[in-house]
Order: sequence, then C-alpha cells, then structure tokens
Amino acid sequence: MELSSLIVPNNKKHFVVVFIGLVLIFKIALITAANEKSQIYTVHLGERQHDDPNVVTESHHDILGPLLGSKKASHESMIYSYRHGFSGFAAKLTSSQARELSGHPDVVRVTRSKNMKLKTTRVSDYLGLTSAAPTGLLHETDMGSEAIVGILDSGIWPDSKSFNDNGLGPIPARWKGKCVSAEAFNASSCNRKLIGAMYYSKGLESKYNGSFNAAEKGEVMSPLDKIGHGTHCASTAVGSFVPDANVLGLAQGTARGSAPRAHIASYKVCWNNEECFTPDIVKAIDHAIRDGVDVLSLSLGSEVPVDFEVDRDDFAIAAFHAVMKGIPVVCAGGNDGPEKETISNVAPWLITVAATTMDREYFTPITLGNNITLLGQEGLYIGEEVGFTDLLFYDDVTREDMEAGKPTGKILLFFQRANFEDDFAAYAKSKGAVGVIIATQPTDSIDASTVDIAIAYVDNELGMDILLYIQTTKSPIAKISPTKTFVGRPLATKVARFSSRGPNSLSPAILKPDIAAPGSGILAAVPTGGGYDFMSGTSMSTPVVSGIVALLRKKRPDWSPAAIRSALVTTALQTDPSGEPIAAEGSPRKLADPFDYGGGLVNPVKVADPGLVYDMGHDEYVHYLCSAGYDNTSISKLLGEIYTCPTPIPSMLDVNMPSITIPYLSEEITITRTVTNVGPVGSVYKAVIQAPQGINLQVSPETLEFGSNTNKTTFTVKVSTTHRANTDYLFGSLTWADNEGHNVRIPLSVRTRVFNFKI
Repeated sequence: MELSSLIVPNNKKHFVVVFIGLVLIFKIALITAANEKSQIYTVHLGERQHDDPNVVTESHHDILGPLLGSKKASHESMIYSYRHGFSGFAAKLTSSQARELSGHPDVVRVTRSKNMKLKTTRVSDYLGLTSAAPTGLLHETDMGSEAIVGILDSGIWPDSKSFNDNGLGPIPARWKGKCVSAEAFNASSCNRKLIGAMYYSKGLESKYNGSFNAAEKGEVMSPLDKIGHGTHCASTAVGSFVPDANVLGLAQGTARGSAPRAHIASYKVCWNNEECFTPDIVKAIDHAIRDGVDVLSLSLGSEVPVDFEVDRDDFAIAAFHAVMKGIPVVCAGGNDGPEKETISNVAPWLITVAATTMDREYFTPITLGNNITLLGQEGLYIGEEVGFTDLLFYDDVTREDMEAGKPTGKILLFFQRANFEDDFAAYAKSKGAVGVIIATQPTDSIDASTVDIAIAYVDNELGMDILLYIQTTKSPIAKISPTKTFVGRPLATKVARFSSRGPNSLSPAILKPDIAAPGSGILAAVPTGGGYDFMSGTSMSTPVVSGIVALLRKKRPDWSPAAIRSALVTTALQTDPSGEPIAAEGSPRKLADPFDYGGGLVNPVKVADPGLVYDMGHDEYVHYLCSAGYDNTSISKLLGEIYTCPTPIPSMLDVNMPSITIPYLSEEITITRTVTNVGPVGSVYKAVIQAPQGINLQVSPETLEFGSNTNKTTFTVKVSTTHRANTDYLFGSLTWADNEGHNVRIPLSVRTRVFNFKI
C-alpha cells in the first residue's frame, strides 16, 4: 500500500514530463515544417491516360491540390505540366510533401531537380559523308531534306550563316512547333532552316527564387544563344553549306553539318554555360515529342555516380517515352576520361557517344638552335613568328630575376604543375617574355590563346627533349612559328583523352558508350568573332551522330531507335578511314576497346545497309527493367499498363543489345540474342568468332538463313572461361557475315570472376 502510494505521484510526474515533451516536439515539428525550404521536384506519372493535354494538366492539379490544400496552391506550386509525350509535372515542394506525394497510387517516382552539365569541317569528308558523291546516304536522302533534329542545349544564334535556308524546301506540314519572340530574339529570324526556337527557364528561376539576373550572368531570357555551345552543336548536326569557314585563317573550307538540308528545332534548356535543370529539360522533351522532331540531340549529362533510370533520372524517364514513340535520343557520353567507369547517359534506350580525334591537326613549329624542329600541339598561335631568341628554363630563373625582368625578349620553357594557379602565359608576358613553351599532359582539345604572346604546347616527352637541349647547350635559343594546319595521313585517329570511358557503373552488362565520332577540334558556328570556332568534347561528337541518325530516319523510316543504334554499332570501324588501328589516349595510350568507343568509329558509308539488326522495343525494354530490379508497380506506371515481371526474373545478359558484356563469368552460361534481317530475302549468314583470350565461345546455330517467311531468328552463345584466377575485362567480337559484303559485328567484353567479390 505504501509502495503504491509512492509510485502514483512519480507516474504523474512522468506523465507531465512526457506530455510537455510531446508538445515541444510537436511545436518544433511545426516550426521545422514552416521553415522547411521548398525545392523543385519532378513527379513522374508514366504514360498519359488522356489524349487531351488540358485534361492531363487538370489531372495533375487533382493530385497536387489535396496535398497543398487547394487548387490555387497547386497552380502556384506547379511550374511545368508534362502532358504531350507523357504525364507528369514539376512543382515546388518541401521534402516532406515530396515524400507524401511519392505514396500516391498514381505516382511512379518523385525526384528532386538536379543540374546537368553541357559536355563540351572536316568531319563529314573524314567520315566519307561527301556531298559530291553520286551515291551514298547523303545523296539518297537529299542531304536530310524534311528531317527535323531537336537540339536541347544553350539556344541558337539565328544570324549564323550556317542556318541559311538556301535551297531548302518548305517546312514539313507535320511540324507543330514554333519560334517565340523574347529578349533580343525575334521569331521572324526563324526560316525554313531554323523552324523552332523555344526556351525553358522555370526550373532555373525557381532555383534562384525568381531573382536570376540574366544580364549579370551574360544571358538573355530568350532562345538566343549567348555562349555558343548550342549554336556549335546545331551547326555540327545540320548546318547548311558555308564556304570559306575558318578561324583566323586556319582550317579554311566549306562548313556543313552531317545532314545539311535537315531542319533545326532549338530548345534552350542550358544557361550561363553550366546550369541545365532537369524540369526544364523534361518539359523541352515533352514539347519536342508534341512538335514532331525526328531525332533528339542532347550534348549534356550528369556525373558519376549516375542516377538509376526509373528511380531518380528524370531525363532518362522522359527519353524513354520519346524512344517508345519512335524518336531516337542521342546523348553525350561525358568528358571525364580517361578514367574508367566515368561514362554517363547509360540507359539502354539512349544512343551514347564517345569522342575521337580525326586526320586534321594543328601544329605550332618550335625550332631550336640546333635546327631541330619540334611540333607543338593543341594550342593555336596565330600571331607573328618570334625569331630566334634566348631560351630559358623557368625553374632556373629565380623569383628575383623574374621580377627584375630577366625573361624580357626571351622564350620560357615551363612544365605545367597543379600548384601553379595562374595563367602562365599571362604571367610570363607580364615579366617581358615574348614566348612560352608549356609542357603538359595532352588533353586532345584545341584552344586559341587569349594572351598576346607566342605560345606552344608540347607533351612532357618533348618537353624533356627541349630541357635536355637547354642543359647541354651554352647559349640555347629557339623560335616559335604560327600554327599550321595538317590534314590526312600520317595522322591516326585516337579516342580523345577527355572522352568518358566504360564500363557502365550502373548496369555493367549494358555496354556504354555505343559509338564514337570526331569530337576534338571541331570547327562550327558560334555567335562571336568570325562566326566560327573550335570546340572539343563529347558535346561535339554527339551532333555528328545526331545528323547521321537524321539521315537514317529519312532512308529507313520504319526502323526503330534500337534498330538505328544497332546499325551504328555493327557497321562501325575499328580502324580509322586510312586503315590504321584506333588508339585510346590515356596513361598509357593503348589500342581502343569497347569501353573506349563502343562498336567503334561511326561509319556513315555502311550504316544504312547493315544486313541484320539487333532490334528492341516494348518487350525488350521491360526485360531490362525487370532484370535491373525495378518493381512491378513502377514499371506498370511507367508503361501506362499493368505489367508483372516473369518468374524467374530474366537475365540482363539476354537484353537484346548489339553487344555482349559479361561482368562476372565463373561457370558456363548461355546468352540469347535475336537478329532481324533488313537485307535481301534469302540471305545466309555464318558466324565468325574472335574470342577473348582464354574464353570459349560456342554459337548455335552457326548459320542463319532468312527466307521469304523468316526475317527474324534467335541464336545462343555458350560462354566459359579457362582462367583459374580473376581477370580484368578481355575483348573479342562476334560477326555474322554473308556473301554480299555484310559483316554484322558486335563487341564482346568478358571478365572472369572465379572468386566474386560481390557479396
């Protein structure tokens, strides 16, 4: 009894303490919710459930309104309604609201907005895409006439000569897009070449809470391109013929895109050379599907770690809907090479592009006092020749001597180092030097100097040769001559150092990149200077492929995006057009493999007649999604129909890609592929196997026959390893060859894992 009387008061005290604690927690939660910062989220709803776009938008407010308390609040929060190619919306939400919305039965995924990055005319002739040829893809498609290429980038400079509409026919009747007038851009500047110009900034403005100052950022709120990236990409893909295009006299010649008579639809989604927000990109894709583009070209991407396609990648989801409607989506692989596993845009429905050099380079002659001439690369020097003068090694010059003007009238040799933050050329000029030779790691990019001083770049090996000359010569001297253009052999092609590499870090069994194209030192239109300039990056290789895809869409209108990707991969070159093997720039340089360039260098001469294609559609993409572990609910919402993954879950190794990539091989496995005949009826193909070292391959059947009633057939590949220890990836190929000149080649990449480190 006494004990009980002692316990009761303590219980009451505990109750009071708990009650007060709960009140405090509740108040803190209310304060937190009130102060919780809103961010932009994209809400994916999958396929449209209504044909009327207005009804689709109203359904979006029906979902968002109850969460926010009213339709008015929904209208204030929503910045985009995606209602043409697919269903979804972008809205300003708190993280707690986003979490609550993700549980709605109609919602596929809710993802937070992110910032993607831009992946910054010799090309056509180099690839054999010559306008003078009486036959070939250009001739057979009237150079892409009536094709429409959608460019999602930094906008367009409509006054460029590359966008003249001389000789073009009328705007295709199916076109539903438009040009909009806005700051410094008049819709009347569009023509039969530039038929669409839109801009998307709500995602950008929401990030800055409506305070984005375009003028301070060097931007204008319109479709106008202020940085040049979008103009460069558009002219590379489909630029019209422009004679005598050059940069200060270098690379003079006729500039044109891969499909010079195709039309351009420009969608500005990138601002200030760095800010490309996913809600804006998704809305542009939504409009492009509605407008009627034939190809989408996006020279932008994210960085590693890449996002899961259905869970977090807004762009990949929007691109999926475009592909399902027959629109190929061509994307940059990224500029984070040469390190492995840096490739971006890895979804299997995308065409992902790597970058190579080509057979045009720019050399800056450096002549030493011993009459040996070395060739500097990558930088452009357009000034007057600097005659023979004293040559000094920068490390031999003290700070006091630099300040006293010892370099005056001399040339300095400098080895680039990470801890030297200033522009060395500008620093040397400020101390009186008349020239600099900078030894550095090659970048495979070409840039004109912004400093009025003679400048030449060499690799560290040549730098050491010059240093040896300095250290063994009593009075070393040198001269630097203006940059010269060299075209043709013996300049072999290589995968550019900056080009991002595989394997695919998200789904290692899906080979990325798919294909490579020239992307180093590409001359194309820009808004400034003489109207043309060099740029380098997978941003530049991407529109090369986009233009070729536009030609294919004209030549083969019944082909799916996957069939087009297959044709690009299986006809690609593993040697450059002169027959030399393609190397991969890196540390060290090596022969290129599928993780460097996918199937190889794009080959427009053969691409329209591949013989066989590895096609993919609804079923194959669902196969991938199931094998990647996405759940039935997410897949069903994405497709707009009820779908249940089969049991057992299919293997990702059997996704019908034009490649075979096996990340973990320990015991014998059997892989399945299906090919479709797009060549002559009655074709017979035989398997030609180049097995990776130590890997056994058995193809069944070894002969494929296509009669009048058989245009599709399936084959299997048994794969086993003889290795007794874990290996790195080893490479080979499987080619189906007929007697008509078709060699349908897919790359093989196999890694033995006797002991698998993945638990």
